[in-house]
Amino acid sequence: MITPDIDAVKAYLLGLQERICTGLEQEDTGAVFTEDNWQRDAGGGGRTRVLTNGKVFEQAGVNFSHVFGDNLPASATAHRPELAGRHFQALGVSLVIHPHNPFIPTSHANVRFFIAEKEGSDPIWWFGGGFDLTPYYGFDEDCRHWHQVALQACKPFGEEVYPKYKQWCDDYFYLKHRQETRGIGGLFFDDLYEGGFEHSFAFMKSVGDHYLKAYLPIVQKRKELPYTEQHRDFQLYRRGRYVEFNLVYDRGTLFGLQSGGRTESILMSLPPLVKWRYNWSPEAGTEEAKLYARYLVARDWLDSGQNNTEGTPDI
Repeated sequence: MITPDIDAVKAYLLGLQERICTGLEQEDTGAVFTEDNWQRDAGGGGRTRVLTNGKVFEQAGVNFSHVFGDNLPASATAHRPELAGRHFQALGVSLVIHPHNPFIPTSHANVRFFIAEKEGSDPIWWFGGGFDLTPYYGFDEDCRHWHQVALQACKPFGEEVYPKYKQWCDDYFYLKHRQETRGIGGLFFDDLYEGGFEHSFAFMKSVGDHYLKAYLPIVQKRKELPYTEQHRDFQLYRRGRYVEFNLVYDRGTLFGLQSGGRTESILMSLPPLVKWRYNWSPEAGTEEAKLYARYLVARDWLDSGQNNTEGTPDI
């Protein structure tokens, strides 16, 4: 058995954080990430980078963390009892980008590695992660581009990989209490160890390396579109759904809070401004209603037969 190279994983993740921050700064000229290096009492720490009030990005958080300890939260050992009593390490890069312009989607990406060790036993380890897109006003060509890049990330690893992880993403980023998807999906994978360490590590790197290729062309295409207060109001309302998912369902958020992680870094995914409205829904026939009917339902965005209506908000 090949021993997982934790140092190689850490070096890649730190480099990925650096590359993503640089790419976002170049897209939002003049905006700069602030850096916060932190340690946690229970073991380990991280490097949080946050950009606020840029011309393009209202808030962008790109967090690297490497935490370790001997006491996994009950939520982890309940599903994986074999982890009890083991020393664990969890490394990852997690990011959420909230743009100003309502025609630019919010985006999220995460790649991570987990290992639990016990003297006299083989280590238990796996990779996880993915990326997903949350539009407020949909454009079919953006959806096709996003999923085409996701397909490219997966293709070297087998024809079955993209549809498998695309479906997992659709299922995972689903708000059961709202009966709607969080957005148009992308990729989600977890507990990946099949094929050995090098193979699984290579796949995680492919997902991480394709994030900017998927997101920045959409930002470049939409950032200059004019928008109204009505567009902005709807964006802030829909951000509430993002908050609901992260606080109710998201595994990373729950694991971080339950394992004694750093609250500020864990909750950096939340948008700076949100509007809440009681029992509201958009009027039929509006662009806001179209989001629900066309973009908040799981569909095959790479099937040209399903994609014959280009989103064109009335601007």
